[in-house]
Amino acid sequence: MESDGVLDSPSLVELSMRRLRHEILSGALAPGERLIEEQLTQRFGTSRAPLREALRSLAQQGLVEHLPRRGVRVAELSSKDVDELFGLRDVLERYAVWTALPPSGAHDLSGLAEALEGMRGAVEAGDALAENEAHRRFHIALVALAGHRQLLLAYEPVVSKLQLYMAANLRREAEQRTPSEGVVRHRRLYEAVASGDPATVVAALAAHGARTYIG
Repeated sequence: MESDGVLDSPSLVELSMRRLRHEILSGALAPGERLIEEQLTQRFGTSRAPLREALRSLAQQGLVEHLPRRGVRVAELSSKDVDELFGLRDVLERYAVWTALPPSGAHDLSGLAEALEGMRGAVEAGDALAENEAHRRFHIALVALAGHRQLLLAYEPVVSKLQLYMAANLRREAEQRTPSEGVVRHRRLYEAVASGDPATVVAALAAHGARTYIG
């Protein structure tokens, strides 16, 4: 929003958060790198208040960490962290599927379809960062099918933290798979969800979630 051509604080918070998020997930800001408020306010042309609010939001997403007496840094994930996050993601997704699919069989899959189309477009454009973001939207849309607010609140930070791992490994992933492989795998998962059979979806998730892939 604007007033007399000046961005108000909510807009500054959102812009700061988007820019920091992009720099973290693109690798411009490396895992473990300290985020100096004074430097960031100068670069972004903003004051400390909206920047701090943006950093708080990114901390909730698991992308930055506030360290006692040491400020803020880009989050770092150990191999154990990543293993635990993938395991937790799998548990939450399976729970979402069993919660969502049995009652009616009629679900709005537009969120999944839009994310899948975004992934396809990103692959065609060679935009790995956009593909990563479309991947996040796909999995959140999958869990959202359960209509379970607390489940979604628990799930979103898990998939955001995994985005950090995936972003750090985009080059390795590109060497291990063809550009369209991620789209094919997510289309299979979409088709499993469209079948309405939770057992089929859980089986597709088991084949889908190998750590060696981008997700």
